[in-house]
Amino acid sequence: MEAGNLRKRKKEIVVQNGLIRRDEEKVRTPEFIHRESPLTVLIEGSLHIRAIYHIFVVILLVLLCDTVIYDFVERGKINIGATSVIHGFGDIRRGAKLWLFELAIALAFYPGLRIYAATRNIFRNFPVILRIWSVLGILGVIILEVLVIAIPAWDLSKKHLALASSATVTCEMFRFAMKIHAAAFACAPRSMDNVQLPTLKHYIYFLFAPTLVYRHEYPRTQKIRWSVVLFHFVEVTAIIFYNSFLWERFILPYWSDYGKEPKVEAGAVVRAMFACVLPGVISFLCGFYCLLHAWHNAFAEMLKFGDRLFYEEWWTTSQFSRYYRAWNRVVYSWLRDHIFRPLAPRVGRSVSILTVFFVSSVAHEVVLSLSFGFFYPVLMMEFGVFGLLLLPLTASSGRRFPSILNLLMWLSFFFGNGLLWSLYSMEYFARKNCPPSENDSFFIPKSWSCPEIVLKPNWSFQNPFQIIY
Repeated sequence: MEAGNLRKRKKEIVVQNGLIRRDEEKVRTPEFIHRESPLTVLIEGSLHIRAIYHIFVVILLVLLCDTVIYDFVERGKINIGATSVIHGFGDIRRGAKLWLFELAIALAFYPGLRIYAATRNIFRNFPVILRIWSVLGILGVIILEVLVIAIPAWDLSKKHLALASSATVTCEMFRFAMKIHAAAFACAPRSMDNVQLPTLKHYIYFLFAPTLVYRHEYPRTQKIRWSVVLFHFVEVTAIIFYNSFLWERFILPYWSDYGKEPKVEAGAVVRAMFACVLPGVISFLCGFYCLLHAWHNAFAEMLKFGDRLFYEEWWTTSQFSRYYRAWNRVVYSWLRDHIFRPLAPRVGRSVSILTVFFVSSVAHEVVLSLSFGFFYPVLMMEFGVFGLLLLPLTASSGRRFPSILNLLMWLSFFFGNGLLWSLYSMEYFARKNCPPSENDSFFIPKSWSCPEIVLKPNWSFQNPFQIIY
């Protein structure tokens, strides 16, 4: 009996030592290392994936031909989708001014950090003054973060900016706020320990580097491959026109007249919503590739940023928890380091996860609301409610039935993006085409009351199994 207990105890010690060693390996493993993006590896190393890439290029070319030929035959002019692009990036001068304001606020953090550190060194022997100064430093960071978000949001809410220009400004205001927070979180301890602060050059590098996690050094490549930079920017431009073609060929024909008539048949609405499913998921994939692959890799190459793991293979996952971590590692890493990890020891894992989802959902909804010019929380419901509910539902079943759950996840991507394209388009054109009323509001959807969705006259349910002779 004692020998059995002794063997069991030795086994427990071995297991504990193994866990400790694995934990130490995780700590010693650097977070940023030289590595390529998954799609770069797949496209360069697999003829099959390269063929899929070529299929998307061919779809782009077919849409381009469709746009050119249709407009030439119907209107006698050639349109390559530039009309939607120019309209989407309208009033670019005002958008550039807002972006420069956001950049100025982000740059103002650095002299503030220097002043904060110098004052700490002067009063390092006065604990009470140091405590007050620390509180003032935290308030200063909060003020900068509020300014970089509140001023552009107030300006955009006062006067609407074009969709693409507004989306760019709002995404950038959150990016700069997250950069300021990350730099303050990392540099404040250095000022307390009298460690050398980062140079202005390194801070500016961080502001434009494709990461939201501040580190005092990053892995760097030896040279800039300008051909790679040019290729990725060509991809970004092509995807912008890709979405323009999708808008002109799959959204405008179905939704541009929505609200001009007081009534619309339910069948027409349902058919239009299903017509948006395929272009919706193509736009979703193109948006992912444009931002998280092409755009980030272009800036990484220009800045010699060695770690290109901006995302992981989310398309193969069968668990929503894994998908949320792999889809956008840039934002995920910031949420993990600055929200989840600080909160988890204090309020628990569940509350921390809820907080992360809440913050992320609100940020996404602010971007969409200011870009479209109305509040319509469809994405918040899909991401912050249904997406959150699917976390525990796919946690164990995803491991047991990976193929089935991956199929269901892709089904949710198709229908979820189809709903986004449909409902936001319905609301956008309802506000544009429906007559104004006293109840019009930024927060109350117009499409719920105008137009009225009705069934066909004399509509009745038919037994689908009834045989008609």
